[in-house]
Amino acid sequence: MAIPAEMKALLQTNDGYAAKPSGSVLEAMEPYVEPGVVAVPKPKPTQLLIKVSLASINPSDVMFVKGMYGQPRQKGQPAGFEGVGTVVATGDEPLARSFADKRVAFATGVTGWGSWAEYAVAEAPACIALIDTVRDEDGAAMIVNPLTALAMFGIVKDEGEKAFIVTAGASQLCKLIIALAKEEGFRPIAIVRRDDQIPLLKELGAAHVLNSEAADFRTSLKETVKAEQPRIFLDAMTGPLAAGIFHVMPKRSRWIIYGRLDPSTTPILEPGQLIFQQKVIEGFWLPVWMRQSPERREWAEMEAQKRFSDGRWTTDVTAVVPLSKAMSETPAALAKPNGKVFIKPD
Repeated sequence: MAIPAEMKALLQTNDGYAAKPSGSVLEAMEPYVEPGVVAVPKPKPTQLLIKVSLASINPSDVMFVKGMYGQPRQKGQPAGFEGVGTVVATGDEPLARSFADKRVAFATGVTGWGSWAEYAVAEAPACIALIDTVRDEDGAAMIVNPLTALAMFGIVKDEGEKAFIVTAGASQLCKLIIALAKEEGFRPIAIVRRDDQIPLLKELGAAHVLNSEAADFRTSLKETVKAEQPRIFLDAMTGPLAAGIFHVMPKRSRWIIYGRLDPSTTPILEPGQLIFQQKVIEGFWLPVWMRQSPERREWAEMEAQKRFSDGRWTTDVTAVVPLSKAMSETPAALAKPNGKVFIKPD
């Protein structure tokens, strides 16, 4: 395959981090990315050059381009953490060469060459060679959500308690976790913000679905926690809502934070609980888990592909936006609930 000298991409317009948090909603693309043409990069010895078929837009992407993620922006470089495509060039190291010509799910990590482009660069260890039965829509969302779901549900299983709590309950990630829990007899308690999300999550396998906007939410939460005694709290939100949930959980509970959809201050309502009730606050970041748990990672990569192939899992698609129209169409697509938005090179 002939590789062009230049490519189209959505390029970051800022460096570093935002001075002030601005929320998790992408109201418009213009303050954060712009369309442009840049030279197609050459892969380093440990890297792959991938012709992008489909690029995912995750909450972490939105937080990153807005300068609120755990790594700095790079002005002039393509955005986008995740996608699917075909390897068209590799570095010289053996692992990189083993991916030659394969269709892969990939995470761009800190390479600086994101997936919102015609070509992307990823480190070979951050790629998964896909089996033929995995759709591009599932492959483009293979790493961030599915591997995180398997990893965090593993934490729930290791803890041993059947009940656990998730915020952002209607997200693609939480729907995967809820499906896993149903299969193995666990009892997820999902927190959502709209009543119309409740039937869907109940059908997927949630034992309880609570609307945090409801007038009786605090009462319902306390009653549910008292009955179920959940000790794992998988939290994508932070902020006052998450703090209130953790506050009513029983002793020896673990608040595991993997996102910050609410940029407001997160209070600790009673610090004494950390001392006298042995309650713990900790973080989860998938790249660290992937490095520290190589055997579990290898199992999770194949397990996720099997689940997408046999229909136990599927990626709910809200929209596939052409790269040429991404600036105008992406914000409205992201505002629609319950599904993934992808960018597709024209």
